[in-house]
Amino acid sequence: MPFLPSASTLFPASLPTPVPPSHLMRILDSRVPFVVKRRLVEPLLNRTFDVPLAEGEFDALEGRCISLVIADIGVTLSLTLESQRLILCRDKGEASIRGGWREFLCLATRREDPDSLFFQRRLIIEGDTELGLTLKNLLDGCEEGLAQGRLGELLVGLERLTRKE
Repeated sequence: MPFLPSASTLFPASLPTPVPPSHLMRILDSRVPFVVKRRLVEPLLNRTFDVPLAEGEFDALEGRCISLVIADIGVTLSLTLESQRLILCRDKGEASIRGGWREFLCLATRREDPDSLFFQRRLIIEGDTELGLTLKNLLDGCEEGLAQGRLGELLVGLERLTRKE
C-alpha cells in the first residue's frame, strides 16, 4: 500500500496566513507619501466629477475642507476645491463623512439608497453638518453612480479583495 502523506505534512501549520486586504490597505496608506496620493487620487476624482465641477456644483467646497473617513481600513481623504478642481489636502475637514469600506462602496455604486445609509447610521456626518449634507447631496445627485471609468474599475477591484476577508 503506497504511503499517502497526511494533510499536516502537506500543509504545515507554520505557513504564514495571508494578510487581510483591509490590513494591507492600512499599512500601505501610512507609507504612501502624500504627493503620491495626490497624483493618484486627484485625477480620478476630477475625471469622475468633471461635469458637476464645470457646472459649479462643488462650489460650496471652495476654500473649505471635508474628510471622507473609511474607518475599517484606516484611510482618510480630505478634499477641498481650488479653481474648479478637487484637491487632496492635509488639513482635517470641517466636516467628515465616516463609515466602512462597504458603505462607501454602496454609496459609490448606488447599490443602496444614500439616504438609507445615513439614516441607518452606516455613514455618519460629523462636524459641520451643513457642509457634510451638501457633499452627500452632490454624491447622491450623480445619476449613474461614481463607479464609472477608471474609478469604477478600481472600486470593483478593491471590492473583490475585500470579499476575500
